[in-house]
Amino acid sequence: MKKMLFAASEGLPFVKTGGLADVIGSLPQAMKGEGFEVSVVMPLYLKTAKTMHNTLTKVKTFKVDVGIIHTVATIYSKVIDGVTFYLIEHAPYFERDGYYGYGDDGERFAFFSHAVLRIIEEKIVEPDVLHAHDWHVGMLPLLAKTVYAKRIKTPLTLFTIHNLLFQGYFPYDILESCFGLSNDYYFDGRLRFKDGISTMKAGILYSDLVTTVSKTYAHEILTPEFGENMEYVLQLRQADLFGIVNGIDVDLWDPATDDHLAEKFSIKSVTRGKKANKLAIQKELGLREDPDVMLVAMVSRLTDQKGVSLLTQAMHDIMGWDIQVVVLGTGDSWAENELKAIEFRYPRRAVFYCGYNESLAHRIYAGADVLLMPSAFEPCGISQLIAMRYGTLPVVRETGGLKDTVQPYNQFTKEGTGFSFIPMNVNDFKHVLWLALETYTDRKDDFKTLRKQAMAKDVSWQKSAHEYAELIDFRLK
Repeated sequence: MKKMLFAASEGLPFVKTGGLADVIGSLPQAMKGEGFEVSVVMPLYLKTAKTMHNTLTKVKTFKVDVGIIHTVATIYSKVIDGVTFYLIEHAPYFERDGYYGYGDDGERFAFFSHAVLRIIEEKIVEPDVLHAHDWHVGMLPLLAKTVYAKRIKTPLTLFTIHNLLFQGYFPYDILESCFGLSNDYYFDGRLRFKDGISTMKAGILYSDLVTTVSKTYAHEILTPEFGENMEYVLQLRQADLFGIVNGIDVDLWDPATDDHLAEKFSIKSVTRGKKANKLAIQKELGLREDPDVMLVAMVSRLTDQKGVSLLTQAMHDIMGWDIQVVVLGTGDSWAENELKAIEFRYPRRAVFYCGYNESLAHRIYAGADVLLMPSAFEPCGISQLIAMRYGTLPVVRETGGLKDTVQPYNQFTKEGTGFSFIPMNVNDFKHVLWLALETYTDRKDDFKTLRKQAMAKDVSWQKSAHEYAELIDFRLK
């Protein structure tokens, strides 16, 4: 049986700041179903140390001695549904209130990368495939083929880009001081990025395979519009660059078994279930209780990337329609302030919940008719997949994974699982939202058909895991 080791900075059920954690929480299980023996390695953060330490098994303590890093790592493990999670403990580096954004992030994740490879060197895990995720572990493929080349059996390296915007940019002298590499990697241009180095660039250049989280995004990042100044690097690896769309945990997100809901429902009982959950969420959030009004939701980080400004610009006009709007999320202060003002201006018609509440998110997905995702760019996106699972139709901009996963409504063939637009402007956004409202109001049978088609869509990890397995098997032969 082939062995596969995932290396990432976060993952469920331990910690989550974004979609990466969802992937690490679900994809390893799906790869197990493809015949792999799967392990995951990630840092042991303060939250986990406080709440789960007594459930972990100590495996080993060893030295990490590279450059200015002279310390030890203690490895703990926990088996969850047949997948072994290895947690690397080093309190000064990882037991902090936050996860990222510290001045020593380069040193912290250099230590983590060395500790991952030391786990292999110590034969705690001897993987055939090392799957590194995002900039935090972008140096792993290069380190495996240089510093550790004579100390381990070099695995096939796979590097996944979850969001190219975050590139692991650090001063060049970190190469020698923290990674044990020559600064020549900067001076000859191999890892140079702007006036420093990029660990994302390293992952792209030195991994055997590069993947990202949707086919459309894999094409988009080869262009200046979406390439974040890294498009020329990606073009060098175009032959080894593949897009594999993410899935979701269909057991966690299942309206037929979801204990958070006012009433559970399936595709056969979707009309009754949606009505019951809409009335419940309207009552809970202080909206006017009306089963016939179209309830529009947004569950998102509140940033420019997510297209929040399109909603705030359009609110005055769309509040003249027969709709209600609920937004759950946190992010940029301007967005939060705008949404608070909108809630004040339109009582019982617009609600803004500032923060994130997992249980409330389940109820919003279940009660809403439409989910907004008008993103400027979206590598994959998870909210639209969850929404479809709950019979809530996504309104999306055709970019990245949104284009790959949401089939736009065709009024003639009745095909589709949502609504979409292309130009990133408020008029096109209002137009497609009006189309959704018109369909909901005047073509009720079409809206019900779209709901059932959305719920019937396979949004699980199985198809994606099979694509990863085929890609890996081809390269290992």
